[in-house]
Formats: sequence, structure tokens, C-alpha cells
Amino acid sequence: MSWSTRFLTAVAFLAVGVVFAPDVLGSGRESPAGAITAVKLCHLLAFATAWGAALWVTFIGGIIMFKNLPRHQFGNLQSKMFPAYFTVVSVCAAVSVAAFAYLHPWRSASSIDNYQLGFLLSALGFDLSNLIVFTPMTIEMMKKRHKVERDLSIGEEIGWSKNMEVAKTNPQLAAMNKKFGMIHGLSSLANIMAFGSLAMHSWYLAGKIQL
Repeated sequence: MSWSTRFLTAVAFLAVGVVFAPDVLGSGRESPAGAITAVKLCHLLAFATAWGAALWVTFIGGIIMFKNLPRHQFGNLQSKMFPAYFTVVSVCAAVSVAAFAYLHPWRSASSIDNYQLGFLLSALGFDLSNLIVFTPMTIEMMKKRHKVERDLSIGEEIGWSKNMEVAKTNPQLAAMNKKFGMIHGLSSLANIMAFGSLAMHSWYLAGKIQL
């Protein structure tokens, strides 16, 4: 299926959902106004997309690829995937922030709602820091290290690398490992902090749902 076909399929399912819940478009006492419902839907879909993408990339997809791909191939794939990943989660976080701020204006919102807006802003900040700063630096450093490793005939192994063993006798590689580890560590920390901020908001949303 092409991207457009998948998108139209998703829109079709959304339209069917409206048909089976027509009251959400009303504006009476017992049903919210259509505009408010649309904003809530934007917030929920954006949050769910960011949460699901972060969960998959951080704890599932990345680990599976690391264990089954040659390390340089894994790194090259990550260098293509992570800019797209952080773009998606940043856009979703921005939509969530805008929608939540619209639904809960700062001056009239409760302290709990304001804390939740803070969590969403934190997720957006951490995702943007990865998109703009840490990910480009990590990719650049990875490419430099790959070049050195190819000259040393390492990097095509699957899983754990021979890098550390070779670095014991190669000061240049050891220095690159140290710098790469620092940058990649900051990127991973920012990603985990963004995920944690979304996790705290998920608890808030769960308390609002009536099943």
C-alpha cells in the first residue's frame, strides 16, 4: 500500500467512527461542541502517536535491529530513521501542547492542568533538542568513526562490537569512542526524558477517561 492509500484508509476509519458516534458533533448540554471535540481528538491522536513511536523506537525496534544487523548497517539505518522519528514526535508534541493549551487556558486552568502542560512542553523541548542538536552531532560523529573502523576492518559484525577491544591499542579510535559515547548518551537521555514526560501525561489522561 502506498502512503496516500494508507492515509485515506485511516481517514475512512475516522469517518466511520463519526457515523457511529454522531452526538460528538452536537452542541447541546450533554454533548460537547464539535470544535472542542476536534481539538480533543487532535490532542489524543498526537499524544498517542508520539507515545507509540517513542515506545517502539526506544524499547523494541532499535533493540531488534541492533541484534540482527551488521553494526555499520544498523548505524546507517538509524542515521536515516532518527531524523524522521524526532521530526514526527516533535510535531506531535507541538500539536499536543497547542491543543491542551487551548482546552486549558493557563490563567483559568487548575494547577494540575498547568503541570500537565509543563510535562508536554518538556517532551517537546527534549524532542526538539534531539532533532536540532544531538542527532546531527551523533550522526556526524558516527560517520567519522565508521571511516576509522573500516580502515581497521571492523564494524561488520552483528551485535556487540569488536570496537572496544581494538580501541585498547588505538588511541584515535578510543578518543572517538569517548566523544561519540558522550553525545549519544545525551541524545538517549533526552529521548528517555521526553518519553517519561509523556508517560506522566498518560496517567493524567487515563484518569479522565470514562469507560
